[in-house]
Amino acid sequence: MTAPKPLDHDHAARLVAAVEEALTPATSYRDTSLLPAVGTAPPVPQPGRPPMSQKATDTSALMLSAGLATVPPGLIAIGVLIASDYADPAVIAMICAAPVAIAVPILAVARMLRGAKTLVPETHNHNYNAPVEQHHQHTTTQTRGIWAKTTNHGN
Repeated sequence: MTAPKPLDHDHAARLVAAVEEALTPATSYRDTSLLPAVGTAPPVPQPGRPPMSQKATDTSALMLSAGLATVPPGLIAIGVLIASDYADPAVIAMICAAPVAIAVPILAVARMLRGAKTLVPETHNHNYNAPVEQHHQHTTTQTRGIWAKTTNHGN
């Protein structure tokens, strides 16, 4: 029989450190596996502006900044009117509310008339006091070339 090997203290310390590391709970973990290209989770709305084209983004930013640019002169004008006692706060409130109060009904009537125009077909009334003879001809129109020449032919 052979004699047992003497215990190496460095080896024992590494063994104890490995066991302690294995027994301590993990505080973070990085999963390096690839994510699936398509999943079953529904899309989640993201904060900020909704996605739109670059032109639409530029236009909306322009409108926002132009609208903001009108606020300081308006506030200054209101402040001057109130400070000079030439304007009543109730009158200023009515002036500020008037464009909205007038524009909403006008837009509603315009939209209603635009929709009604497409619903009603055109009617033609012809009143004659004598015998009338009507001829209906169908014409053919042809336009050709870069410099257009239109020729109508009756059938």
